[in-house]
Amino acid sequence: MEFETSDWKPHHVRRISELVRQTTGINLKQNKEALIRARLMKRLRTLGIRRVADYLDWIASDAGGNEIDCLIDVMTTNKTSFFREIEHFRFLRDSVLPHLTGARLRFWSAACSSGEEPYTLAMVLCEHLPELQNKDVRILATDISRRMLAKARQAVYPQAVVQEAPLPQYRKYFVPLHDGHSGSVRVSAEAQQLVHLAYLNLMAPWPMRGRFQVIFCRNVMIYFDRPTQQTLIERFWEILETGGYLFVGHSEGLSAITHRFRYIRPAVYRK
Repeated sequence: MEFETSDWKPHHVRRISELVRQTTGINLKQNKEALIRARLMKRLRTLGIRRVADYLDWIASDAGGNEIDCLIDVMTTNKTSFFREIEHFRFLRDSVLPHLTGARLRFWSAACSSGEEPYTLAMVLCEHLPELQNKDVRILATDISRRMLAKARQAVYPQAVVQEAPLPQYRKYFVPLHDGHSGSVRVSAEAQQLVHLAYLNLMAPWPMRGRFQVIFCRNVMIYFDRPTQQTLIERFWEILETGGYLFVGHSEGLSAITHRFRYIRPAVYRK
C-alpha cells in the first residue's frame, strides 16, 4: 500500500503532539517532526490507513477510541538497560537498604519500560536487603506502554545483558534459555516474584494507597514540560513516606522546580 506523504501538514504534527501531551504530559518537541512522522507512518502501515488526516479523524471517533494507547506506544521512547546509572544502585545498597528495618517495604519503578530497572532493583534487594525473606517486600513497576509491559512480563533478554551485571553474584539471576530461545536469558523466579507489573499513566489518578520507601522515576521527566514536572514531583512527595528516597535521572535535577525534598547527592532526594 502506498501512503500519501504529501498529506502531511504542520497542523497534523501539532495535533499528534497535542494528543500525546494531553494524555501523558509528554512534550514532543516540534524539531522532532521527522521522528514523529516516521513513527506514525509505521502505525499507519499496520492499520492500512493511507492518509494522516483519515487517521486523525478515526482516532477522534468512537470507533477509534482505543487507538490513543497505540499512538502513545509508538511515540514514546523506551531506552533502558540493566544497572543503568549504576551509582544509584550502589547508593541504594550502601546507604539506604541497611536502614530499612520495617517489616513492610514498598519500592516503585515509575515508567519501567521493558523491565530492566525493576528487575535490577529486585536483584539488588535479593542480595543486599537484610532479612528479605522475613519481610513483606514488593516492587511496583508501572509503564504507559502496554507493549513494553508485555516484554517485561516475559522477562526474557539477550544473553549479552549478563555482562551488564557489575558483580558476579548478580549473574545468577539471569537463567540461560534453550528450546528456541538460544542466546537469551530469563530473569530468575526469585527476582521476578518481587516485581508487580501494571499499566499506569503518570498523569492519571494513582490507585496506590500505601506509601513507598523508595521511588525510581528516572529519565522520564525530561519529556515533560515544567508545569507537568512540578505536579509530578508534588505527587511523589505525597506518596513517599517520611524519610523516603526519590531517584531521578542524572539529567533531571530538581533545581529548576519548587519542591520540599532534601538534596542528598546528584539525582537523589529525600523526603
